[in-house]
Amino acid sequence: MQSVDRFTQSSVMPMTIIGILFFMFGFVTWLNGSLIPFLQIACELNHFEAYFVTLAFYIAYTVMAFPMSFILEQTGYKDGMVWGIAVMVVGALLFIPAAMSRNYGLFLLALFVLGSGLTLLQTASNPYVVTIGPRESAAVRISVMGVLNKGAGVIAPLAFSAFMFTGMSDFTEVRLAALSDSERTAQLIELSERLVNPYLLLAGALVLLALFVKFSPLNEPEFEGVETSGSDNIFQHPQLVFGAIALFFYVGAEVIAADTIGLFGRGIGVEHFGQLTSYTMAFMVSGYLVGMLVIPRWLSQARALAASAVLGIVFSLLIVFADSAKDSLWQMLFSWTGVPGIPNVVLYVAMFGFANALVWPAIWPLALEGLSPKLVGRGSALLIMSIAGGAIFPILYGVLADGNLGAQSAYLIMLPCYVVILFFAVSGHRYRSWGAK
Repeated sequence: MQSVDRFTQSSVMPMTIIGILFFMFGFVTWLNGSLIPFLQIACELNHFEAYFVTLAFYIAYTVMAFPMSFILEQTGYKDGMVWGIAVMVVGALLFIPAAMSRNYGLFLLALFVLGSGLTLLQTASNPYVVTIGPRESAAVRISVMGVLNKGAGVIAPLAFSAFMFTGMSDFTEVRLAALSDSERTAQLIELSERLVNPYLLLAGALVLLALFVKFSPLNEPEFEGVETSGSDNIFQHPQLVFGAIALFFYVGAEVIAADTIGLFGRGIGVEHFGQLTSYTMAFMVSGYLVGMLVIPRWLSQARALAASAVLGIVFSLLIVFADSAKDSLWQMLFSWTGVPGIPNVVLYVAMFGFANALVWPAIWPLALEGLSPKLVGRGSALLIMSIAGGAIFPILYGVLADGNLGAQSAYLIMLPCYVVILFFAVSGHRYRSWGAK
């Protein structure tokens, strides 16, 4: 009992500090779900073009992950976090000239810089959570971080919509088409400039966060508890490689669920489409809370991961065959909440959040298991690179949605994502050398 008490006391402060960082991760990341339909209007984009928001943001994780891991080796984890936040400040400030010029390319550059800063933060912070306590309960600690991350994902779209989507009746396609070119351009620039104050406030908040982390009592993580392994080549650890592949497909599925729901809802006539990302995030929070209760008491991390994959497959099929006009499921299950209702098919997209909640928390400890201390940072960088799935899959979804399949049937792209996750949960995480489990 004394050892448990010591663990609890020693972990409270770092968990609190890392928790604040995860909240900020979520706030910045899940703004994209509302930003996509906003920029589609302001910059006059089609589906394919609009999803370059996710490409610019998430491709930074692939491009910058290994360079950031080497920065961590030079700066240490704590100072690396501070540098990551500083990069994010630059990205937030780039939104100001982008908004004032309504330059979509500059918006994409700002998103790439924000993603680069987050890459350094994520590479540094996730090993803290995995190694701060017993490995068998790592998914629970990551779930706590997930509640904060996705809780911010509930708040961010609601706040963004409240400030940015007021008076949107002036920006319908019909009304804009009736204006002259000069009048339409002037109104769209006015709409775009609404982004200046929010991102200026975000930059200020990030500066305060950097100072907080710099002068906090956060210590460097200790990796002594990680099992050692003979190979110094991270690609000789199949559980890590399979984990990275599973994360690639998972993040693709997660970003599709959160960032396409707004445009999908708008396309079938949902009036509060700018808030729909919050619905997905709310289901993710509920999934994290369930995980905190059942792991590892009743479910192992691997079994929770398998159950999540099966749920994702079920929701994918329900979306494809649902009637987009019916809202009976919402009326039956959630009308008592007073939250604006949504059609069944949009609800199924939001419920991906519940299926996705435990995937990230379960994959990380299973993939890092067996790595020597000096490989944890590089192994984390490989896993972080897999966040590039969030860049690729929404673009593929956009191509399918603009093509013959249409936006609803395009969610079939989720099926292979969950099949890969199911493989890792059932078999892939067990391998310790190529060709053997």
